[in-house]
Amino acid sequence: MIVIERSDPKEPQATALLQASHALMQSLFPPEDNSFLSVEELCAEDVCFYTARKGTQVLATGALVVKTGYGEIKSMFVDPNARGQGVGDAILRALHDVAREKGLGSLKLETGNSLHAALRLYARHEFTPCGPFGDYIANDSSIFMTKTL
Repeated sequence: MIVIERSDPKEPQATALLQASHALMQSLFPPEDNSFLSVEELCAEDVCFYTARKGTQVLATGALVVKTGYGEIKSMFVDPNARGQGVGDAILRALHDVAREKGLGSLKLETGNSLHAALRLYARHEFTPCGPFGDYIANDSSIFMTKTL
């Protein structure tokens, strides 16, 4: 059974997954197009960080950054060995629920244009393309998406 829980990004298994995600992003996209949050930034008060576990094994991470009027999805990453098991769907649903509990009007995210599995996940959850938001600037690598709650 997959368990989604609020977690500490500094927990060793969570940190390892975050580092794997950061390494992947750095290998795929130019440095100026990478906008991932560091482990330290994920510890901020406005960030709700979650992990998905099966038993004692952390399989995925995801975070909701609370902004004025919306929540931003960050740090979504599923261990490659756990993909295709519904883990990404489970953690994204949990972040959606947290956003609703906080009374946020929408969810927004930025993802890489070559992250096809992520794009399919977000489309399944009714995210639609939008323009840059917040401090983001349009670039050749990023796709911006939104979902009204």
